[in-house]
Amino acid sequence: MNETSIPNFKLNDGQEIPSFGFGTFQIPADGSTYQAVKKALAAGYRHIDTAVAYFNEQEVGQAIRDSGLARDEVWVTSKLWLQDYAYQDAQKAIDNSLRKLGLDYLDLYLLHQPYGKVTEAWQALEEAKTVGKIRSIGVSNMTPKIWQQVIPSFDTVPAVNQVEFNPYFQQHELRKLMAADGVTLEAWAPLGQGNTALLKEPAILRIAEKYGKDAGQVILRFEHQEGIIVFPKSVHESRIKSNQEIFDFELTSDEMDQLRLLDTGKGRHNPDAPGIEEQLLGAFDVHAQD
Repeated sequence: MNETSIPNFKLNDGQEIPSFGFGTFQIPADGSTYQAVKKALAAGYRHIDTAVAYFNEQEVGQAIRDSGLARDEVWVTSKLWLQDYAYQDAQKAIDNSLRKLGLDYLDLYLLHQPYGKVTEAWQALEEAKTVGKIRSIGVSNMTPKIWQQVIPSFDTVPAVNQVEFNPYFQQHELRKLMAADGVTLEAWAPLGQGNTALLKEPAILRIAEKYGKDAGQVILRFEHQEGIIVFPKSVHESRIKSNQEIFDFELTSDEMDQLRLLDTGKGRHNPDAPGIEEQLLGAFDVHAQD
């Protein structure tokens, strides 16, 4: 698989982002992240997604440096955590991410959660973009409700919104709001976080058999054709390779419609639920390792 086989999507800020990447959520920083990212880059991936709250930025950066690839060949995304949303804290956190990754700039930096001092944090991201520390800025986990409350106060429209997305949760209302500003959706849990029911859906399995693909590849292909940026995660070399083998076939419009019918309108995570901010702050202390 050659990296040139992976198409780019154009963001609303003019940047070109690889439409397919590698996720590092829940891969521990015990050498596992380093090995997984190194394997992904060797397999042709050119888009790596990490976050401060994943605690593995350092290993991601080391794997990129050791890959032998030029900096401009790899798209790197990280995310600001809630603890650092106050303006000056956000400025420091951006520099800290760059230091841990060993990079001069980030291709994309996101507000990881849509709570607290969001406007202050966004201002810090906008300024970091102006001075070249970040190329593109975006948000994550914004629901239609939060989107309508927050986005009008921003001077700059986000380039992306990274949210839960898979055939069971297709985010129709949110996508309409985002489309008005040309905002691209990035999918976390693009395979339903290993949801066995999704991977055994008869419609998916029928299509998989037709094309000689597995269920995961059909799902990722569906999402790609919907214009969604995906970055499935695995630590297994065979799965890392097979996940990206989705560019040698194309689903018909009828097959796309069949998969659109799988939408339940509900995800596993509800950012609108009360108490989420407190739960997240209690679960992740990103300063514990500083």
